[in-house]
Amino acid sequence: MDGQKNGSNSLYEAIGGADTVSRLVQAFYPKVQADPSIGPLFPEDIDPVMEKQTLFLTQFFGGPPLYSDRYGHPMMRARHLPFPITPERAEAWLSCMKRALAEVGLDQQLQYAVLERLKGPAHHFVNTDE
Repeated sequence: MDGQKNGSNSLYEAIGGADTVSRLVQAFYPKVQADPSIGPLFPEDIDPVMEKQTLFLTQFFGGPPLYSDRYGHPMMRARHLPFPITPERAEAWLSCMKRALAEVGLDQQLQYAVLERLKGPAHHFVNTDE
């Protein structure tokens, strides 16, 4: 998956590249783990998840294809199928991301652009109403 491009600049470059993606993932996962609806879906050892998320978001936002280079095609919907993802859990995930984006201090327009980019996939992963 390639990130959306604005002219010649990717969203990855616009948000500040590797440093910002790393800071975003570091800010995001404590919020996820503390969330009562989605926290239990994640393993106690969150470090491998954070590493994969960093690689994925780098690629997803238009940076180097780090995730694909290491793991092959992301196939994110298939990778999420074992987990019961409801519309409410998708929204909880997005809420955690919104708070993490604010915490890392991204410009409001960039926060909006990142959330808009993530909304489609977050809702695409929904696989149950229960």
